[in-house]
Amino acid sequence: MPSMMEKIKALVKKERREPTKNIALLVDGPNVIRKDINVDLEDVKRKLAKYGRIKVCKMYLDQYASDKLIEAMTNQGFEPIITTGDVDVTLAVDAMQQVYNPAIQVIALMTRDTDFRPVLVKAKELGKETIVIGAQPGFSAALRNTADVVIMAETR
Repeated sequence: MPSMMEKIKALVKKERREPTKNIALLVDGPNVIRKDINVDLEDVKRKLAKYGRIKVCKMYLDQYASDKLIEAMTNQGFEPIITTGDVDVTLAVDAMQQVYNPAIQVIALMTRDTDFRPVLVKAKELGKETIVIGAQPGFSAALRNTADVVIMAETR
């Protein structure tokens, strides 16, 4: 049984730990939710949870996404964002909103697309940590080299 002093030391140590960081996870659906890739999204969320608490969890899809896909994403805890325009533009605008959100400390983008590199650069300039979740084939080397952390998504 721990002594009173050990309990106090453990409590002080616990209070000194860095607070859990809030993560905004934004997923480029058409780029990574594909039959030829078949990413395990639950595994992605588990790996990301090591870096903080996922507070924003959005899946960007185009207007051709099936109702079944939208329902599946909702059931996995993603907020589906359906756009009639370019998914990349919508995701980039939302990502920049999260970059300026003081409640978010980590920007996590799940994509293979180098078009999102400027978002990562700006996030880092403004003091945010950046994580890219990628999958093969076609994962951008520029994204990999820009992010603070790279997570490779497991495929099923």
